[in-house]
Amino acid sequence: MVAQQLFEQLTAKKQQLSQRIEAITNDFQKGRSADFAEQTTECENDQVLNVIRDEAKEELKQINHALQRIKDDAFGQCTECGEQIAQARLNALPYTDFCINCAN
Repeated sequence: MVAQQLFEQLTAKKQQLSQRIEAITNDFQKGRSADFAEQTTECENDQVLNVIRDEAKEELKQINHALQRIKDDAFGQCTECGEQIAQARLNALPYTDFCINCAN
């Protein structure tokens, strides 16, 4: 039951991140202004969007890994020590690979 709820949350988050990445990619494909001052602002915005896109891609990678662990019936086990990850930790960070002890 809990794994199913986390699966649904992860699936919804995966969709949100995919949409965010797509929107940023589409923004990069738009033409840029001919005005030099505007180009400077656009460049700064592009740098911020790059960071946001990279973070979204990394989180998406972790979510995909967690979804695979759910399918493999290995979800909730620490990949370092094999112990069960505390439910509170999974609720806070559902795509974590590590129990709190191994994460530190």
